[in-house]
Amino acid sequence: MRRANRSWLESWEPFTEMGTPDPVHDAEAFRARCGAWDRQRHFDAAYGFGIFLSDKGPFVGEVSLGSLQRGPFQSANVGYWIDEAHAGQGYMPEAVAVILRYAFETVNLHRVEVAIVPRNHASRRVAEKLDLREEGTSQRFLQIRGVWEDHVRYAITSEEWQERRDEICAQVMIGDPVPPMTSAGAPTRPRRRWLNRVTKGRP
Repeated sequence: MRRANRSWLESWEPFTEMGTPDPVHDAEAFRARCGAWDRQRHFDAAYGFGIFLSDKGPFVGEVSLGSLQRGPFQSANVGYWIDEAHAGQGYMPEAVAVILRYAFETVNLHRVEVAIVPRNHASRRVAEKLDLREEGTSQRFLQIRGVWEDHVRYAITSEEWQERRDEICAQVMIGDPVPPMTSAGAPTRPRRRWLNRVTKGRP
């Protein structure tokens, strides 16, 4: 999927470090990537999920909580991507809403941010559909394809989530409402589309 979506996705992503194996093309690098997600989850540093259209697939993208900070911050950043063939169908706003619930109700964060290159209109539409608060533009915030790009910053806090949760879910959820989550991060009952952890046996 990543190979098929190369032109769709790579223009919004940083260059990898020189000499680093590419998990898209290298099986061992892919296994290492999955192991890294497991370790980060174990150490409460990041949480990566796959997006699947049903319990048995197909896999269509990923959504994650990264750069997680505890202490006085209790915050994380959301990252996401989706197969171009499935873009614009409501899957990504739903996936981000689910990970917001996970962030605030399972991981117990206080603040979640999304940072987006201003001209990435498709990604910005996701934040806008969820009516995340736009906080301004950070200049030369992140290296994208070798260029230090400005990023528009969106955010939501746990207080806002508690106030707007039902509204957000009603607006973007497709099918059954999101089921309660267990402490392990899995839903207590199956649902038509759900987020599955990135593990060794499955992207």
